[in-house]
Amino acid sequence: MINTLPAVAAVPHPQEPFIQKLLRAEALLPDSETNVLEVVGILKSYGVVLDAYSKNLIYIADHQFLVLFPFFKYFNGEVTLPRLLRHWWHDRINFEYAEYCMKTMLWHGGGQLDAYLDSDDFLQRCRAAIAAKIKSNPAMRGLNALFSDFLPEQVRQMVYYSALGQFWRVMSDLFIDLSDAYDAGKVQTIPEVVAFIKAGLVAAAANPITYSVDIAGKTYDLLPKSAGLTFLMDVAVPYVEAVFFRGTPFLGTVSYNAQAYQISADQSRFDYGALYADPLPIGGAGIPPTLLMQDMRHYLPDYLTAFYQAQGRGLDDVRVKICQSFQKSMFCVTSASLQGLLPYPADTQDSVEQATNHDFLAGWMTRLATSRLDIVQL
Repeated sequence: MINTLPAVAAVPHPQEPFIQKLLRAEALLPDSETNVLEVVGILKSYGVVLDAYSKNLIYIADHQFLVLFPFFKYFNGEVTLPRLLRHWWHDRINFEYAEYCMKTMLWHGGGQLDAYLDSDDFLQRCRAAIAAKIKSNPAMRGLNALFSDFLPEQVRQMVYYSALGQFWRVMSDLFIDLSDAYDAGKVQTIPEVVAFIKAGLVAAAANPITYSVDIAGKTYDLLPKSAGLTFLMDVAVPYVEAVFFRGTPFLGTVSYNAQAYQISADQSRFDYGALYADPLPIGGAGIPPTLLMQDMRHYLPDYLTAFYQAQGRGLDDVRVKICQSFQKSMFCVTSASLQGLLPYPADTQDSVEQATNHDFLAGWMTRLATSRLDIVQL
């Protein structure tokens, strides 16, 4: 007699409802008129800010190459006394936040862009550009002789300046187009917002990411087209990983003392990104995203300003409100990204492909279990 055990039902994933939403082309954020207003409005402001961030990052990459003390890097080549005074008075775009995101990507690495920057091909191109740049600079030649890895690391950073600038160029245009579609009544629900963003990401997915510098009339290709680096997989995905998920611990909110064990020694377990952040400290000084919230405050559409004015403390805590809306918008962007990255079409009827899609989303949703996903459902 053969004993058979009863079949054990598969235990559903704790985040199964969200997985099913993504498979149905919905969103991690609930659909409501208020959420649409907040998300589109804040992305309109974010798009304007990203336009400025993108232009400055690309300017630095192209015109501040191996300038070790770039005092005027935030001026895009237009240094005037009025602009200098506004800069000192902080009446300006806070480009420091753009650099914070760039350095976060550089530090966390990952993806083919990071791998290429460690390749022999890149190192040869890098050293050729360095040699041309420091040819008539004895101090820099001495520095390079003493610390041979220092200048190549500076070049890697320049690559990230350019790559992030190119990424944000696409996202800025996409968010502005989304706002225009909303104003025209073409986008009215959160699923439509997600579909619009997903379409934009897919359309730009294969855009090549390249970077070259001109030195003494000669062009040096540091990220050649032959490297095969593209917008979506090689910049967008590492950006989402580094900025949406991992981030960096904010000074003053956790202890950097190794013995306190408040920060994981494993970077892959970091959860300080935009999807996890508490909006309250972000509304205060000393927290990098506060700079972004301050920048977006200047470009809020009138309908979003009126919405904030009517809530609670009005505009007294507007940076906190902006962060809450921004976090909602980032869950929409994350929804679009995950749907765009599905291994197979979401409506596939093949059971193996369905299981693969489910496993893909389950892995990401496990990571989002400790995020503010539950909070934005309220």
